[in-house]
Order: sequence, then C-alpha cells, then structure tokens
Amino acid sequence: MKRLILFRHAKSDWDDPVARDFDRPLNRRGEKAALVMGEFAKARDLHFDMVVASPAVRVVETLNVFFTGYGEVIDPHWDRRIYLASPPTLFDVIRDLPDSAGSVLMSGHNPGLEELVLDLVPDDGASPLREDVEVKFPTASIAVMDLPIEHWSEAKPNIATLASFTRPRDLDPALGPGSR
Repeated sequence: MKRLILFRHAKSDWDDPVARDFDRPLNRRGEKAALVMGEFAKARDLHFDMVVASPAVRVVETLNVFFTGYGEVIDPHWDRRIYLASPPTLFDVIRDLPDSAGSVLMSGHNPGLEELVLDLVPDDGASPLREDVEVKFPTASIAVMDLPIEHWSEAKPNIATLASFTRPRDLDPALGPGSR
C-alpha cells in the first residue's frame, strides 16, 4: 500500500507585480492557511517519507510555512514537471517515485491536482469526499489517498481510496471564501 498526499499551494498574491506567474508569492491569508494546514498535519500524525513539489515561488513559500506549523522540515525534491501540470504529467511524476517511499507529499497547482484526485479515485458514488473535491480543491487543501500498489510505477486511474480531504476553512472559518 502506498499513500499519496496532495497539497495545493496556498493563496498567492495576485496584486504583486511579478513578471512571471512562476514567481508569484503568497499573500497573508495564504501564509496563515499554510501554517494552519501544517499544524493540522502534525496533529493528525501525517508522515511523509518524501516530498515532491513544483519549484514555483508560491509552492516553495507554502511548504516553508507548512513545515513551520508541522514542526519538522523534510527537504523537498523540486520537480519542474509539476508546475501547472496536467494529470498525465503528474502520473509520470508519481510513477517515477522511489519505491522506498511509502508515503509521499506532492505539492503543486490546480487544475492538475484536483483532476488527479478525480482520476485516481473511482466515480462510483462510494466516496462523498470525492464529490467535495469535484466541487473545488481550494488553495492549501490536502487530499490523502491510499493506493493498493507495491510499486509507484503501478499507479493508474480508478484505484485510490480518498482517506481524507481537508480545506483550510474546515479548520478555521476565517480562511474560507471571501475572507482576506
């Protein structure tokens, strides 16, 4: 059994006049959400053998703040393929993961992460959490999936169980839509 934990970057600052989308930083709400989600991951005893992430500034900053809340830093493997990736590219990243990692945290962007959950978890009505993801995978949300595989190379659509899906607003209503 492998565990894949998807973590979308926190809210970024659209008001920052950066030249490239890749360089867009977090805003204050994003920093708060990343910290809350790190504290949540620690409280839930989520463990990661490996972190693989997009090297975009907003993901780097999200993970830095997340690990502050988590209380432990795991050095990410930065994989540029994750930046704004589609599910087929994300499957390639997953299939390239080392089998020594039983639990992997992948941090990146939408719509790719949301679509990846919807591809991995069967649409058979058995998971109300899947329906929540289908509505929206907000910034700084975490989806935990279990895959009944021995090797990451065996990852394919419709095999995962969505163990949990947590949005920042589930932990702090001030981090919900419309707040700043």
